[in-house]
Amino acid sequence: MKFFKTFFAMAAVLAAFFCAGNAYSEVLTISEGLKLATRDNRLVKIARDEEKIARSDTRMARAPMLPSVNAAYDQTFLASEPKAVFGPLTVPTSQKDFYALSVNVQQTLWDFKGNASRYGASKMVLESKKYDTSRIRNLVALNFTLAYLDLLESERLVQVAQDEVNRLESHLKDAENLYNQGVITKNDLLQAQVRISDAKQRLVNAKNVRDVNASSVNNLISRPLTTEFQAVDVSETPLLPETVPDIGSAWKSAEQDRPELKIVDATLKSLNLQRESVRADYFPKFFASGGYGYTQNRFMTPNGNWSLILGMRFNIFNGGATTAEISKIHGQQQQLLEQRDKIADDIRLEVQRYMLNLQSARDRVAVTKGAVEQAKENARINRVKYTEGVGTATDVLDALTLLTVAETNHFTALYDLRKAEAGVLYSEGKDLSEVYK
Repeated sequence: MKFFKTFFAMAAVLAAFFCAGNAYSEVLTISEGLKLATRDNRLVKIARDEEKIARSDTRMARAPMLPSVNAAYDQTFLASEPKAVFGPLTVPTSQKDFYALSVNVQQTLWDFKGNASRYGASKMVLESKKYDTSRIRNLVALNFTLAYLDLLESERLVQVAQDEVNRLESHLKDAENLYNQGVITKNDLLQAQVRISDAKQRLVNAKNVRDVNASSVNNLISRPLTTEFQAVDVSETPLLPETVPDIGSAWKSAEQDRPELKIVDATLKSLNLQRESVRADYFPKFFASGGYGYTQNRFMTPNGNWSLILGMRFNIFNGGATTAEISKIHGQQQQLLEQRDKIADDIRLEVQRYMLNLQSARDRVAVTKGAVEQAKENARINRVKYTEGVGTATDVLDALTLLTVAETNHFTALYDLRKAEAGVLYSEGKDLSEVYK
């Protein structure tokens, strides 16, 4: 019996140890999360697959520029032996059963840069896919950064809600002491109890928002939504100088670095090369073809023979398809030019919006920081007055509410500032995964 008691006690200790170990969740910093997001996010993986497809298209476009090598083998079975009639004579011309094999090499000599232009156009398409992958990676990085900051903000607001509940419970104890002494009426107790109930509801809502934000972070790094982790607050060092950035230089930087504009530029180059490749159809194509053929036939000599062909192909009329395709490409170019101007305008507007948000958030942080200290002092004074029987319960509850509002506004402004900084850097084309290293 003693052995079994010892065994079960050890088992209970081990179970408690492993349960305690599982209670600790992993620590996820913003830099580690950005690495996971830009590597494992499904949108990034899809973009990389698109890039692989474009790379294969490039190899396919290069193929016509290289020699084409073909080999053939066939076996023939005839019902009767072929013969030729020469007057009164009949002469066999082939065996009844025979085989033949051949090897042929063909190379385009000159096609007025048709194949070369198609290859160049495919390389520009591949280049645009690379820019698109970069665009999606940085967009995912921005979304992750904003989601991570939302999570940090919600955790601060959970703490604010918890502090409010604790303050109200402390006030309720003071009110109960004063009530027991006969200093106040029961109405003060009822007020405090109602306020605690309301504060606890806000605490529940704040925790729900925090859980939803944590799930959003897990979703962006392609992990199960319920994965537990600990978020680490980002550095308080500003990512941008305190001076207001020059909007003109910010626009210039964005137009140079944003991948959206690079995608359009690469696509325009691709269309120019496509137009050159289509225009080559107006001209002839020169080629060389050579090879070796062998036929098993004892009535022929020689059985094997080498060949060399120099030729030209020229499409005289194809129903106007070439002209129509050139016109189509020209229309696509004009459309892209308009789209580029539209994208540039949108980027400038985005830069301006984030910079205005940045300045507004800085002003709000400066204002709310002082308001928190004032609200704390106001709450302290009113609690002291109330415990001394000078103040009223309404004054204390109002002071505690003002303190909660001030703390909420301060943390909201603080994380709005950090989100605005991330937005400004993204809108200027900076790689956020490098910024938060």
